[in-house]
Amino acid sequence: MRAGDEISGWGRWPRRVCRVTAPRDPGAVAAAAAAGPTAIARGLGRAYGDSALNPAGTVSTRHLDRILAFDPATGLLEAEAGLSLARIIETFLPRGFFPAVTPGSKFVTLGGAIAADVHGKNHHGAGSFADHVAWIDLLGPDGTVRRCGPDRDAALFDATAGGMGLTGIVLRAGLRLAPVESGWIAQRTVAAPDLDAAIATFEETLDATYSVAWIDCLATGAARGRSLVHLGAHARRAELPAEKAAAPFATPRRRSRRVPLDAPSWALNAWSVRAFNQLYWRAGQRAPAARLVDWDGYFYPLDALLEWNRIYGARGFTQYQCALPLATARDALADQLDAIAAAGAGSFLAVLKRFGPGAPARPLSFPIEGYTLALDFPVTAAALTLMDRLDEITAAAGGRLYLAKDARMTQRMLETGYGAGVDRLRRLMAEAEGPLRFSSLQARRLGL
Repeated sequence: MRAGDEISGWGRWPRRVCRVTAPRDPGAVAAAAAAGPTAIARGLGRAYGDSALNPAGTVSTRHLDRILAFDPATGLLEAEAGLSLARIIETFLPRGFFPAVTPGSKFVTLGGAIAADVHGKNHHGAGSFADHVAWIDLLGPDGTVRRCGPDRDAALFDATAGGMGLTGIVLRAGLRLAPVESGWIAQRTVAAPDLDAAIATFEETLDATYSVAWIDCLATGAARGRSLVHLGAHARRAELPAEKAAAPFATPRRRSRRVPLDAPSWALNAWSVRAFNQLYWRAGQRAPAARLVDWDGYFYPLDALLEWNRIYGARGFTQYQCALPLATARDALADQLDAIAAAGAGSFLAVLKRFGPGAPARPLSFPIEGYTLALDFPVTAAALTLMDRLDEITAAAGGRLYLAKDARMTQRMLETGYGAGVDRLRRLMAEAEGPLRFSSLQARRLGL
């Protein structure tokens, strides 16, 4: 046990001193959780805000990372919750399997992906992470471990998928991996000159396996919302050139680089972001429209830059990610882009994706059919004021914010966005009495 560690989420804001324990086997997790009045699980620390922070008890699952079983006939992987997607890919991609859904970093754990019900570039076709989970073993408030899933104890499973660890600690899970024929992605890039063209591209390519757009959040006038929309699919072996087809999973290993220090606060400003966006837009227009991209470069471009969160300086950053319903998304996105441009608080990492239908049975699962916009901002008074304005636009459009990226949402914003789901989760938590209580700084802030 370590006492008094100062930790944070990936955004490095807020930072809190927490009593951290790291049990080495599933049987020790209950004792670790019971050591304080409340506890929360923590994987690899890639939730951006305070959802995996609890000063009284933060239980790290980093040692619970064993692979337990795998069935190549069905693709079903059984593993402990601390296993990372990086390990899953390293182990099973050479055997022809890849996660059916993956977020933008492979340095997340199986348990964390379930707790956030993460999504990827293929939500419009494949749904979110929990749609590919067969079962979980959950340590609940009564101290017992219950196996639940879509077909057994479904209410508990649904509350856990997206529930940010508030129903208990996931110890083990069964995950269905998807068969693939190579480690290459066939990518096609469409340069969309404005927001309407970007949305039209998404709507016309719903049959694409993957779709994601970089969006210039500072462009104005006729160029407002100009985007590079990247469409992709796992390349079949027969589609590869001969030298790649001979070893279809032998993709180049990327060299990792580390950000050595915190960037100065003045380095990120409207001028530097505008200049970067202009260069990136021009480079995207000149790049080949169709090409093969290795899986690591396509899904996880930022993972090659270790500790990239230091780019935003010592004060940290926060990500603003909203989901907007299909009927209101276009106008809401236009209003948000106008607000960002007017504030001069652009984001290097501005990402737009198309969501398919959500999972209404899961009280706090983020996706709803429509669009999601994600933006990173350094923690400044001006950025926080801007995000309050973005909240107003999101709420008026019937949208919601992503708990896994949140560090500042209000209880009112949560209840507006998730509606009856919040009450369903509260009732389930109230009914699940026992000696263990699961809570986080985020949960306290949001009244959960």
